[in-house]
Amino acid sequence: MKTNLARILAVSGQSGLYLYLAQARNGVVAENIADKKRTVFDIHSRITSLADIAIYTDTEELKLSEVFKAIEKALDGAAAPDSKAPEAEIRALFDKAVPSYDGERFHLSHMRKVVLWYSLLAQYASLDFEEEENAEGEEN
Repeated sequence: MKTNLARILAVSGQSGLYLYLAQARNGVVAENIADKKRTVFDIHSRITSLADIAIYTDTEELKLSEVFKAIEKALDGAAAPDSKAPEAEIRALFDKAVPSYDGERFHLSHMRKVVLWYSLLAQYASLDFEEEENAEGEEN
């Protein structure tokens, strides 16, 4: 089954990723993709869809789905390093996967988040992503 990144949410202050389920009166109902616990995030929560996230490169912004595919190719079937792995290991992965990343604007903390999200999607969802046109068409 393909993963729709528009329905996968990152919530500021919360670890992990959440699957959008429904609109609530004062927020959003989402389910943690790892433990399947449902939560209602209120209107004050900073919620971002993974489809809206991109990383800076020297020439453009690279969508997160493209970054995940590049990481998957760079790992060549191996497991991703732990997000708390030494800095050199994390940077080496991104040097191999996305060598043109902008080191001044794409920081180690961002890299760690992307690696964590990649690992969560690989374990609990799929790294086969829906095309953007299909994802947008289903939401309307």
